[in-house]
Amino acid sequence: PIRPASKHKRIGDVGASSGMDAAGEQEQPGKFYYFNAATGESQWEVPTEPAAGGEEQVQCSHLLVKHAGSRRPASWKQDPITRSKEEARALLEGFRQRIEKGEVTFADLAKVESDCSSARNGGDLGRFPRGAMQKPFEDAAFALNVGQLSGIVDTDSGLHIILRTA
Repeated sequence: PIRPASKHKRIGDVGASSGMDAAGEQEQPGKFYYFNAATGESQWEVPTEPAAGGEEQVQCSHLLVKHAGSRRPASWKQDPITRSKEEARALLEGFRQRIEKGEVTFADLAKVESDCSSARNGGDLGRFPRGAMQKPFEDAAFALNVGQLSGIVDTDSGLHIILRTA
């Protein structure tokens, strides 16, 4: 994002895929420059292609089911969590089937069933680069196509199903 300065006014993203922000010069109304947050470079010309230098990122939602062997076997729903890993897997398989059959949306199910605090956002984790999540989760998330639902992913936090949204 653009770093605010007294003579600059941010007017917004040029485009979700461009990686560039546009800012207006208050001293020269109607004149804009474009800032690449990944490289720190700015330019007067309108970008014609996505910004170079940015990290690959994905956006995903997930539904986490913790079990007694999870790193922190407690959640907003239950403390302590006593279910076995096998019980957690069975729950997730049932959730995945309901989503695939169209009985419920991923977000609606995550809001009531996920053991992660992201449940309040329908499981949405926002955008993240490589290295921000536990390795099995990252590998699964980056392997998905947009709109694709993962199989069950096992991490230290518990078992997940992941929906790539961007």
